[in-house]
Amino acid sequence: MAKASLTSKQKQAVAQRANHCCEYCLCQVKYSPDPFSIEHIIPRSKGGTDELDNLALACQGCNNRKYVQTEAYDPVTGNMVLLYHPRQHPWQIHFAWSDDFTIMFGLTPIGRATVDRLALNREGVVNLRRVLAAIRKHPP
Repeated sequence: MAKASLTSKQKQAVAQRANHCCEYCLCQVKYSPDPFSIEHIIPRSKGGTDELDNLALACQGCNNRKYVQTEAYDPVTGNMVLLYHPRQHPWQIHFAWSDDFTIMFGLTPIGRATVDRLALNREGVVNLRRVLAAIRKHPP
């Protein structure tokens, strides 16, 4: 039997906690051309639950690339590492912005693997960041 969908209350709580931004690439809902969804950080197929601590707001690009993955290869060391977990890993430890705020850099194996696996610097996201930074709407 299929699991019940998340409630509107759960979805609203996740979006508010994320400040209406993708918790991976930090795109903002109000400026994104793509839809956003609530994703399971640890997928149900790997034992994840519908508890708020396991839910993240994600743009379609990040959600599609993450899919059910919880690990990826660090492109520097070649080691398999955990992907960024928005509830457990502080963003500032694992990521940094380029001087013009358009490129997200991974500072740690987790950060680098996440940037690579989720393509956090894909062309459309970088272009959106560039435009929003010019009008002082990015970073969020």
